[in-house]
Amino acid sequence: MSLESKRIVIIGGTSGIGYAVAEAAVRDGAHVVVASSNPEKVDSAVKRLSNGVTGAIIDVTSESAVEAAFAKIGPLDHLVTTAGDWKARRGPVGEMDLDAAKWNFAVRFWGALAAVKHAQKHIAAGGSITLTDGMVAHRPSKGSAVATAMAGAVEHLTRGLAVDLAPIRVNCVCPGLILTGVWDSIPADRRAEQLERMTKRQPLPRAGEPAEAAEAYLYLMRGGYTTGQVLHVDGGSSVV
Repeated sequence: MSLESKRIVIIGGTSGIGYAVAEAAVRDGAHVVVASSNPEKVDSAVKRLSNGVTGAIIDVTSESAVEAAFAKIGPLDHLVTTAGDWKARRGPVGEMDLDAAKWNFAVRFWGALAAVKHAQKHIAAGGSITLTDGMVAHRPSKGSAVATAMAGAVEHLTRGLAVDLAPIRVNCVCPGLILTGVWDSIPADRRAEQLERMTKRQPLPRAGEPAEAAEAYLYLMRGGYTTGQVLHVDGGSSVV
């Protein structure tokens, strides 16, 4: 299935994996709308991508804003959401502020669900929705109980939506360690050491590139007989 002339909305498409998905989709001839809650990031991404790419301001933590945005965007073929909140609340359960911990779900789970709710009625026949979670769903670490629950919930949401929204296809990508801008805050020498330590046991002992993760999203948009699936892009970390 070709993406030529297909209209794709990518929430989180201004940076990281989402931006790589936008780049790849543009190369395939798609009409791309990159969306973020940050107007400056949207403007910058649109200028860098060019090729008829447009932008949209969408704050997925506000359902009314999401509804208004999709009413303005109108018809589309594929929705991708890679937006995440990197300010996840971590720590021992006994010391957890439960009100603050709820924010773990605000963007990746409730935000994604709001986007699906208001986008699905605009999605053309043969279209798809691709969500994003993370390997914390399968590899919990100390202090990450709520983040683990959130990521796992996205995977179960994917399966439920695949049934509820059929024949719209709904899938999810579960990235492993990908070299996005989130790592830039760590000094280069420490970063290299940390990445090596985190990936040395993988069958592919390195971090992934955003463009490599993007291929999973492109497959799930093209793959007309694939729905309800979670596709791991993790260098094999899930099998060791």
